[in-house]
Amino acid sequence: MGKTNVSCSKSKSMSVFIAVVAALILWTAGDIFAQGRGPCAEDAAKYCKDVQPGGGRMARCMKDHENDLSAACKEHISQMKQRGKEIHEACQDDAMKLCKDVKPGKGMIARCLNAHREELSPGCREKLPEGRKGK
Repeated sequence: MGKTNVSCSKSKSMSVFIAVVAALILWTAGDIFAQGRGPCAEDAAKYCKDVQPGGGRMARCMKDHENDLSAACKEHISQMKQRGKEIHEACQDDAMKLCKDVKPGKGMIARCLNAHREELSPGCREKLPEGRKGK
Protein backbone atom coordinates (compact mmCIF):
# COMPACT_ATOMS: atom_id res chain seq x y z
CA MET A 1 0.00 0.00 0.00
CA GLY A 2 2.77 2.43 0.88
CA LYS A 3 4.50 1.90 -2.47
CA THR A 4 1.24 2.47 -4.38
CA ASN A 5 0.54 5.70 -2.50
CA VAL A 6 4.04 6.99 -3.22
CA SER A 7 3.71 6.04 -6.89
CA CYS A 8 0.26 7.67 -7.10
CA SER A 9 1.56 10.77 -5.34
CA LYS A 10 4.51 11.04 -7.74
CA SER A 11 2.19 10.54 -10.72
CA LYS A 12 -0.17 13.26 -9.45
CA SER A 13 2.78 15.57 -8.81
CA MET A 14 4.09 14.96 -12.31
CA SER A 15 0.67 15.76 -13.77
CA VAL A 16 0.57 18.98 -11.78
CA PHE A 17 4.01 19.94 -13.00
CA ILE A 18 3.12 19.21 -16.62
CA ALA A 19 0.19 21.59 -16.12
CA VAL A 20 2.68 24.17 -14.80
CA VAL A 21 4.83 23.90 -17.91
CA ALA A 22 1.79 24.18 -20.16
CA ALA A 23 0.60 27.23 -18.21
CA LEU A 24 4.00 28.89 -18.53
CA ILE A 25 4.01 28.33 -22.26
CA LEU A 26 0.46 29.62 -22.67
CA TRP A 27 1.17 32.52 -20.32
CA THR A 28 4.11 33.82 -22.34
CA ALA A 29 2.77 32.82 -25.77
CA GLY A 30 -0.59 34.51 -25.33
CA ASP A 31 1.04 37.89 -24.82
CA ILE A 32 3.26 37.49 -27.86
CA PHE A 33 0.33 36.52 -30.09
CA ALA A 34 -1.83 39.34 -28.70
CA GLN A 35 0.87 41.98 -29.17
CA GLY A 36 1.21 41.16 -32.86
CA ARG A 37 4.90 40.34 -32.66
CA GLY A 38 6.99 37.40 -33.72
CA PRO A 39 6.62 34.69 -36.34
CA CYS A 40 3.00 33.96 -35.40
CA ALA A 41 1.70 37.53 -35.58
CA GLU A 42 0.15 37.22 -39.03
CA ASP A 43 -1.38 33.83 -38.19
CA ALA A 44 -2.86 35.21 -34.96
CA ALA A 45 -4.32 38.20 -36.81
CA LYS A 46 -5.75 35.93 -39.51
CA TYR A 47 -7.22 33.12 -37.40
CA CYS A 48 -7.77 34.69 -33.97
CA LYS A 49 -8.61 38.34 -34.63
CA ASP A 50 -11.83 38.17 -32.61
CA VAL A 51 -10.30 36.38 -29.62
CA GLN A 52 -9.96 38.36 -26.39
CA PRO A 53 -6.35 37.95 -25.16
CA GLY A 54 -5.79 36.47 -21.72
CA GLY A 55 -6.56 33.25 -19.93
CA GLY A 56 -4.79 31.21 -22.60
CA ARG A 57 -7.52 32.00 -25.18
CA MET A 58 -5.06 33.13 -27.88
CA ALA A 59 -2.89 30.06 -27.42
CA ARG A 60 -5.99 27.81 -27.58
CA CYS A 61 -7.13 29.54 -30.75
CA MET A 62 -3.72 29.03 -32.33
CA LYS A 63 -3.83 25.37 -31.26
CA ASP A 64 -7.25 25.02 -32.89
CA HIS A 65 -5.72 26.28 -36.15
CA GLU A 66 -2.37 24.49 -35.89
CA ASN A 67 -2.79 22.73 -39.25
CA ASP A 68 -3.32 26.11 -40.96
CA LEU A 69 -0.34 27.94 -39.42
CA SER A 70 2.68 29.12 -41.39
CA ALA A 71 5.87 27.08 -41.27
CA ALA A 72 7.62 29.86 -39.31
CA CYS A 73 4.88 29.89 -36.70
CA LYS A 74 4.88 26.10 -36.40
CA GLU A 75 8.66 26.20 -35.85
CA HIS A 76 8.24 28.90 -33.20
CA ILE A 77 5.64 26.82 -31.38
CA SER A 78 7.94 23.79 -31.56
CA GLN A 79 10.70 25.88 -29.96
CA MET A 80 8.29 27.01 -27.23
CA LYS A 81 7.42 23.38 -26.48
CA GLN A 82 11.12 22.56 -26.22
CA ARG A 83 11.54 25.49 -23.85
CA GLY A 84 8.68 24.07 -21.78
CA LYS A 85 10.53 20.76 -21.49
CA GLU A 86 13.64 22.61 -20.37
CA ILE A 87 11.66 24.53 -17.75
CA HIS A 88 10.14 21.25 -16.57
CA GLU A 89 13.56 19.67 -16.13
CA ALA A 90 15.03 22.73 -14.41
CA CYS A 91 12.09 23.61 -12.12
CA GLN A 92 10.34 20.37 -11.21
CA ASP A 93 11.95 20.03 -7.78
CA ASP A 94 11.44 23.73 -7.01
CA ALA A 95 7.74 23.56 -7.91
CA MET A 96 7.24 20.47 -5.76
CA LYS A 97 9.04 22.06 -2.81
CA LEU A 98 7.87 25.68 -2.97
CA CYS A 99 4.43 25.41 -4.57
CA LYS A 100 3.15 22.00 -3.51
CA ASP A 101 0.00 23.47 -1.94
CA VAL A 102 -0.86 25.73 -4.88
CA LYS A 103 -3.78 24.61 -7.02
CA PRO A 104 -2.69 24.52 -10.68
CA GLY A 105 -4.46 26.63 -13.26
CA LYS A 106 -4.61 30.25 -14.38
CA GLY A 107 -0.84 30.59 -14.02
CA MET A 108 -0.96 30.13 -10.24
CA ILE A 109 2.10 27.87 -10.04
CA ALA A 110 4.05 30.15 -12.38
CA ARG A 111 3.17 33.05 -10.09
CA CYS A 112 4.21 31.00 -7.08
CA LEU A 113 7.57 30.17 -8.62
CA ASN A 114 8.13 33.82 -9.53
CA ALA A 115 7.12 34.88 -6.00
CA HIS A 116 9.84 32.55 -4.68
CA ARG A 117 12.34 33.57 -7.36
CA GLU A 118 15.14 34.20 -4.83
CA GLU A 119 14.66 30.70 -3.39
CA LEU A 120 14.75 28.88 -6.74
CA SER A 121 17.64 26.72 -7.79
CA PRO A 122 20.00 28.56 -10.17
CA GLY A 123 18.98 26.35 -13.09
CA CYS A 124 15.28 27.01 -12.57
CA ARG A 125 15.79 30.75 -12.08
CA GLU A 126 17.70 30.88 -15.37
CA LYS A 127 15.01 29.03 -17.37
CA LEU A 128 11.86 30.47 -15.77
CA PRO A 129 10.36 33.43 -17.65
CA GLU A 130 10.05 36.62 -15.60
CA GLY A 131 6.54 37.21 -14.29
CA ARG A 132 4.43 39.70 -16.17
CA LYS A 133 4.44 43.14 -14.61
CA GLY A 134 1.18 44.53 -13.29
CA LYS A 135 -0.86 41.36 -13.79
